[in-house]
Amino acid sequence: MYLQRGIEKDIASAIKNFPVTAIIGPRQCGKSTLAKHILGNALAETIYLDLERPSDLEKLTEAEWFLSSQKHKLICIDEIQRKPELFPLIRSLVDEWNRPGCFVVLGSASRDFLMQSSESLAGRITYKQLKPFLWSEISDVSIERYLERGGFPRSLLAIDNNVSFEWRNSFISTFLERDLLQWVNFTPATMRRLWQMLAHLNGQTVNYSGLGNSLGVSNQTVKNYIDLLKSTYMVEAIEPYTSNLGKRLVKAPKVYVADSGIVAALLGIRSFEDLLGHPAYGFVWESVVLANLRGILPDSEIYYYRTAGGAEIDFVVRHHHQTLAIECKASYSASLSKGNHIAIGDIKPRHTFVVTPANDNWAMSKAIDVVSLKGLMEHLL
Repeated sequence: MYLQRGIEKDIASAIKNFPVTAIIGPRQCGKSTLAKHILGNALAETIYLDLERPSDLEKLTEAEWFLSSQKHKLICIDEIQRKPELFPLIRSLVDEWNRPGCFVVLGSASRDFLMQSSESLAGRITYKQLKPFLWSEISDVSIERYLERGGFPRSLLAIDNNVSFEWRNSFISTFLERDLLQWVNFTPATMRRLWQMLAHLNGQTVNYSGLGNSLGVSNQTVKNYIDLLKSTYMVEAIEPYTSNLGKRLVKAPKVYVADSGIVAALLGIRSFEDLLGHPAYGFVWESVVLANLRGILPDSEIYYYRTAGGAEIDFVVRHHHQTLAIECKASYSASLSKGNHIAIGDIKPRHTFVVTPANDNWAMSKAIDVVSLKGLMEHLL
């Protein structure tokens, strides 16, 4: 069963207007399923190549000849980061063909990484990021299941929690032992330990020195490993909001494991009941809110705010030249702390949203609303 993704219309529009459309995002988030669905509805004849399939790789032994022979088709290349040397050829072909809808490329490496390989495609390529399921894209799923299983399709839609948990553990092992092999200078065992540490520290400011000492590696190695997890969409770093220079601000980035289900698997948490009693629960809720913010506001800037004096807001969003404050409360009974109110006074946002797992939406004050995750999405779209 295909579930429609919110980004689908944007991708279809991009194919009609750009020679190359890149769909990027973590492995197993649904890029291939989405691309095949869009290609199935395309007016042009299409061809799909998966660079993890030996037979498709073989077709590209003589890549220029093969791709040139597909001139009048919409060509989809999956896992493009495995053959970055294709980008100069793609540039040459799209310049020769001089039309939109030449290529759709899928990649599980970040936009920044792919841009390094595709600089010659500047002005010819547009990037669309697909995330694991957003809350707005699913129905008949409880918020508790969404929290414990995360948004990866095969985890969220598994027949029971045991199957979901097994899939996530397998995903973690495969990612470490196979998928990262295309990058050099990392050790799977050390990366696993770091990833587990980040799960325990999810949503907290990162201390490279402390992590390095615990792992027995240098600070630079820790930074390189985190950068690799960022470039493959496994973690996300949020920088501090620093517009108010009169305050002593916390300046280290906050790091989140990007999917709540992966956090739970790394921590060995099998059920929502276990998650509810775990110290990580509140930070897992933050990571869910953050993932959905990134999904619906891909071009917005997201920061956090924290001062040495204790003023704090989870997320500060710069959207359409406006500043919004978003505080995540994992409790059904939402309230703001003194530090939250001080932070709101410092930031002076246009509006503040307090996001809870409840279904209710209500006004706490004139410029502060308590909202559900769905309510937040509705306000921002």
